[in-house]
Amino acid sequence: MPKPTRIAALATLDAAPASWLMNLGVSGEIGISPERIVGTLIAIAPVIGTARIVSAAGSIVRALGLLEDSQKGTGA
Repeated sequence: MPKPTRIAALATLDAAPASWLMNLGVSGEIGISPERIVGTLIAIAPVIGTARIVSAAGSIVRALGLLEDSQKGTGA
């Protein structure tokens, strides 16, 4: 599945931060920029609604916090 499609699916399904963490890591490895991820979320906002986009943004922030904690070795 193309990464923008996967990002759209995660937002639509209100995915958990762990799902975002896994997929954002893969996106970074294959060169999907943060701008492309944000652009995808903006593009699907009229379809899935603002509440889902805000929820996705919160999950992304939590996922990045999990990543930071794991890199520091502090756990979640």
